[in-house]
Amino acid sequence: MKVLKFGGTSVANANNISLVKKIVSSHNEPCVVTVSALGGVTDLLLQTAALAAAQDTSYKETLEAIETRYFDAAKALIPVTAQSGVLAHIKKELNVLETLLEGAFLIGEITPKLSDKIVGYGELLSSYLICQYFISEGLDAKYADSRKLIVTDDQHGKAQVDFEATQAQCDAFFKDYNVVLAPGFIAATAQGTATTLGRGGSDYSAAIYAAALNAEILEIWTDVSGMYTANPRVVKQARAIPHISYEEAMELSHFGAKVLYPPTIQPVLQKKIPIVIKNTFAPEEAGTLISENTNGNGKTVRGISHIDGIALLSLEGPGMIGIPGVSMKFFQILSQADISVVMITQASSEHSICVGISESMAQKAEQVINEAFAHEISLNQIEPVKVETQLAIIALVGDNMKHHQGLSGRMFRTLGQNNVNIRAIAQGASEKNISAVIRKEDVKKALNALHERFFEENIKQLNLFVMGVGNVGGKFLNQIKQQQSYLRENLKLNVRVIGIANSRTMTFNEEGIDLNQWEADLAAGAKADQGSFFEKIQTLNLRNSIFVDNTASAAVSESYQNYLKNSISVVTCNKIACSADYGNYAELKSLAKKYNAPFLFETNVGAGLPIIDTLKNLIASGDRVRKIQAVLSGSLNFVFNNFNDGITFQEVVQQAMDQGYTEPDPKIDLSGVDVMRKILILARESGHQMELDDIENRSFLPQEALDTTNNADFFASLEKNEAHFQQLFSAAQNENSRLKYVAEFVDGKTNVGLQHIPQGHDFYNLEGSDNIVLFFTDRYPEQPLIVKGAGAGADVTASGIFADIIRIGNF
Repeated sequence: MKVLKFGGTSVANANNISLVKKIVSSHNEPCVVTVSALGGVTDLLLQTAALAAAQDTSYKETLEAIETRYFDAAKALIPVTAQSGVLAHIKKELNVLETLLEGAFLIGEITPKLSDKIVGYGELLSSYLICQYFISEGLDAKYADSRKLIVTDDQHGKAQVDFEATQAQCDAFFKDYNVVLAPGFIAATAQGTATTLGRGGSDYSAAIYAAALNAEILEIWTDVSGMYTANPRVVKQARAIPHISYEEAMELSHFGAKVLYPPTIQPVLQKKIPIVIKNTFAPEEAGTLISENTNGNGKTVRGISHIDGIALLSLEGPGMIGIPGVSMKFFQILSQADISVVMITQASSEHSICVGISESMAQKAEQVINEAFAHEISLNQIEPVKVETQLAIIALVGDNMKHHQGLSGRMFRTLGQNNVNIRAIAQGASEKNISAVIRKEDVKKALNALHERFFEENIKQLNLFVMGVGNVGGKFLNQIKQQQSYLRENLKLNVRVIGIANSRTMTFNEEGIDLNQWEADLAAGAKADQGSFFEKIQTLNLRNSIFVDNTASAAVSESYQNYLKNSISVVTCNKIACSADYGNYAELKSLAKKYNAPFLFETNVGAGLPIIDTLKNLIASGDRVRKIQAVLSGSLNFVFNNFNDGITFQEVVQQAMDQGYTEPDPKIDLSGVDVMRKILILARESGHQMELDDIENRSFLPQEALDTTNNADFFASLEKNEAHFQQLFSAAQNENSRLKYVAEFVDGKTNVGLQHIPQGHDFYNLEGSDNIVLFFTDRYPEQPLIVKGAGAGADVTASGIFADIIRIGNF
């Protein structure tokens, strides 16, 4: 025979109950069916009782709502010819319930004993109704009152079962039967006083029956297809676990896996009765089988779970060291106050004890502990107990964890990389569970990061927040859209754009913005604000978050510290931050290390060329840079490659601007400031402390052009001074040379300026908007290491940003 239990969602309404009947009918053998109250009714009963005890007459309205639920279900399930008797029975029971509530209203309180009587009516009514429905559908069913079968003590609210007396009652009742309907959750003392088994106790009731009857299997039918690797409501990628051990199931259920009430396993464990968790709404799915040790099919971590609403109590003080009995007293005080401890950790120095308890008991715990240790506190031997709230416990669970080294390290590294601070850690000697206390607001990020680490075939999710979607930013988003499938399939990276902002509006989607319509979403977004953009990223608190700056804004660059301090990586093509004062540059690099948040700016020099990365590899390998010679401005190279005596200088600059080679303000390029920033960054990355003012700039622009304040005046000045630019061209032609704007770093000194490059030089044949960098080092003293290629343009800059994103994904 089998025991089947159906939860509140499975019997929430007439339609669901009809599904239950189909499942029970498919079992061609005797079975006991245990049911919960109609979905939500237990909460309504508790609410009704509380209102009555508060002498609030609105309790009558909630009682009417409960009556309506059961009457509606009865009318939908029972044939009209049989309804009168069923409705009369339900009304009779509801009248008794009303009398109990009136008593609570009159005395203005509700005792635990009275509460048990009231709250049990949900299961009493649902089991009776479902039994009558089964009978009306032709099933050979009978009703069993669990108050006459399950015997408990008189600890109301969560009574302890007398298994010997319960066995005797079940032996006497269960003889010849086909289908027996029994209410879950409720029981009674030996004297017949109603008790309950605790919230979730319907599972427990079913397990008690299964053990008493030596059932073949216990089936728990709910609204999910088994126990999951994590809470599927929090971790979208969570999946059902096909087979786990009793011990693993107990650990997961204790740590918040709500599909199974923790005490359920104990009765069936002793008799080795397997449990299967199935989905009422998808009965064809396999669900989760719980039985003896499965060895996890070679897997280590079987599931990740958590408990919300945790408070930490910390007892500390020099008077605890080496003094026997302090821990005993501490736990005895909590026990006497009926406060359950869910996690314990103690320093090996014996200087402190830390325990996790329900947050609802924190205030009471603080009071009783400080009172009990008042003498020691007055002598400064022990400090007043410290209470921290707004916490949660997360736990890795698995029978085989003890056989694998480094699991704790992987767990804590994953949390640390995502700025999840750990307040306490506990791990038993059996190593079936590794638990950590974290902030409540970090639970979602922590669960998703750990699930990704241990269950998702090494597919890493990157969550991007993109500021600036002009020329470069737009190309970048299009490249992401084009490559998303490739990245997932080949690099195991799931890249999602969560937030986008320009100077006017911003938009967010926690599930990922559809890159086919990002422009429409952005146009309809909220008003852009840098502070609000950062706050939204903090609020979302997603793992592997990356802030991408595609602007040229000094204000945006000043926000990088905020992101890095929150372990949010920064990728930028904005050169301002790394070329500002050295202290700011050094601080950003330091924060990136401290908070394990990559700060990448490859596109600051050479757009998509791996110039900075190459330099970093030289330095990391122990090489030393002696000299750098470079053409670092794609826009200036384009300008001087296309400028001659047949075209005006102003026209060539306009072409460069139209093709996206220059900054929005082209004077930044032509004045040499952009090149100065780039060579400064290379000097700093070589290990030299240098400021922008230390660089000699031999500008080729007339002072009049340098003094302009807008693009219109700047272009007018270029046109006015055309003779000056033609003279520059002629001078180079006369020497059979070409004009190149060159940056040099030699022996700690740096300069930028226009040079005549003779034939045979590495720079002479540099075409279009290409960049070139020559690294002369200890290992490359005569023949330099050369990096050469396209150094300007939206596409290549976007690809450089993309490359930095991939680097972070591979960290």
